[in-house]
Amino acid sequence: MEVRALQQLLAQFRQMQENLQKQVDAVHVEASAGGGMVAIKMNGQKQVTGVRIDPEIFASKDAELLQDLVRAAVNEACRRVDEELAAQMKGLAGLPGVAGMKIPGLF
Repeated sequence: MEVRALQQLLAQFRQMQENLQKQVDAVHVEASAGGGMVAIKMNGQKQVTGVRIDPEIFASKDAELLQDLVRAAVNEACRRVDEELAAQMKGLAGLPGVAGMKIPGLF
């Protein structure tokens, strides 16, 4: 393969990488547990960006319940991020050279 062709291919991959990063950065999900008693907001890099806990849960003084609800909400938010990123990657499947690529951390 010629050097120019390799350079063009590398430039295409860099552009795809930048596009993928923009898509990941654009993902924001929210998940809740306990009928909305605990809500978690998360970005595409699976960083928790917000936590809301209904004050009623503190009235019960049930720490174990609160821990369970936080864990459930975080796990659901992670699942939703995975689903959103997987859906976006399916959109790239039509691009030449992208179909069948395994991208660590996205699936």
